[in-house]
Amino acid sequence: MAEKEIILMNKPQITIKDIARALNVSPSTVSRALKDNPDISRETRDLIHAYAREHNYKPNVLAVNLRSSRSNTIGVIVPQLVHHFFSCVLSGIETAAAEAGYNIIVAQSNESYGQEVKIVHSFLAARVCGVIASLAKNTEQYDHYQELLNNNIPIVFYDRICTGLKTERVVVDDYAGSFAAVEYMIQTGCKRIFFYGADPHLEITKNRRNGYLDAMKKYKVPVDDSMIKLCDNRERAIAITPDLLESDNRPDGFFAINDETAAGILYACKLVGLKVPDEVSICGFTDGAIAQSTDPKLTTVEQHGEEVGKSAFGILTDKLEGSEEKSTNKIVRTNLVVRGTTK
Repeated sequence: MAEKEIILMNKPQITIKDIARALNVSPSTVSRALKDNPDISRETRDLIHAYAREHNYKPNVLAVNLRSSRSNTIGVIVPQLVHHFFSCVLSGIETAAAEAGYNIIVAQSNESYGQEVKIVHSFLAARVCGVIASLAKNTEQYDHYQELLNNNIPIVFYDRICTGLKTERVVVDDYAGSFAAVEYMIQTGCKRIFFYGADPHLEITKNRRNGYLDAMKKYKVPVDDSMIKLCDNRERAIAITPDLLESDNRPDGFFAINDETAAGILYACKLVGLKVPDEVSICGFTDGAIAQSTDPKLTTVEQHGEEVGKSAFGILTDKLEGSEEKSTNKIVRTNLVVRGTTK
């Protein structure tokens, strides 16, 4: 008796479009749900994840590679790896990339325009399929990023964005975070609040300064140019703050563009013998390790860096996989964390 010949047929791999048809949702919804994008409801995400597991769905990275003739590698530019916010953003990107089957190349511009240009050219040579970037402080020309777009390499900017190019972007709500912080300081008794900001051309500086100014205006608190300083690091804060604190019309509050600067202000207050928060209130922006290691601990605005990273990755891969046709901008909400440097 002849043995029966058994032929095993591989079941075809289901796609994002197959899942979308089966669940009566859009391919974009499926793509975002599989990346755990918070814009999609938990119920819908759970449903899509369950269907994908049941039908053994795997990301079709090969198809992306064939369409673009590039690798499945995404280039990520970070201004400073030591900065808590940027390290959180990177963590979010890495987590999302690992789940979706992408590789990432991380490069640090170290706040240098020249280094940023070199990084972009290295990404072009490596044939990355997309780029996630935050601008160096002194970047005011964007030809290198235009070169990426000319080569059909999509870009998602985060935090420090480029408004001169038509790209996707993810930012925290700098304006609302600043407004809430300064409003709280006014409501708890501050009458002369100084703003320490970064380079004026940066969008985050503009938005945080505008939040500060509008809160002061709402409560009819006078502001003059002398109350707005170019200061975005601890060393400069320690250098310029003591003279202000020893002046006749000294500040009774400071709103700083980041926690590092706020920590420098706190140190300066101790140098001149002023009590925080009894005599001076201080608020930062980030909510990293610095905020919880000062004495007293810093009041600050929390930025949710990991959510920024995951959102940036999700928007980029939606573009790469063709499930998102229109331009997408994402604003991540901030929240005020009240600790010991304010009343």
